[in-house]
Amino acid sequence: MSEWIEIGKIVAPYGLHGEMRVYPKTDFPERFENSGNHWLLRPKVNIPTSVELLYVRYLKNKELYIIKLQGVENREQAEEIRGSKLLVLASDRPVLEDDEYHVLDLIGMPVYLKSTGDLIGEVVDVIIAGHNLLEVEPTKGNKRKSTKNILIPFVKEITPVVDLPSRRIEITPPPGLLDINQ
Repeated sequence: MSEWIEIGKIVAPYGLHGEMRVYPKTDFPERFENSGNHWLLRPKVNIPTSVELLYVRYLKNKELYIIKLQGVENREQAEEIRGSKLLVLASDRPVLEDDEYHVLDLIGMPVYLKSTGDLIGEVVDVIIAGHNLLEVEPTKGNKRKSTKNILIPFVKEITPVVDLPSRRIEITPPPGLLDINQ
């Protein structure tokens, strides 16, 4: 699945005419603004299938998209694909500016304390918020006593080093940040 990028997940039918609610999982909402060919990965299936996105509208108050796919005509058909993921090809990734990163490039990267070089853990998710958060799973043998995941604000002041070629993130956390979840 490394050649695919998830841009959203179908979470529920919407209305009676085959529309669906989609929770976006992309920093590029323009992926939803254009109708046309997309890919659908159904639960318990390993191969995506091509789907035609007929139209999209955004529900700002719910931070969800309402979509209509070709061939999905009623609520029952929409219910059948609940939990499916909308995908695009990884080769279709937008070009980024300096200090911008694709979420998939950050997942799995080790996180170190810049001051000591101590390994903190590995990025397991990026939570999209006002300031994005890196969710870091502590590695075995680290100096922290807790095994709970750590949320680290993904801002230049706290994550000054993101070295994609070396697969390394270095952080300078304010006092107490690493101890919050203990």
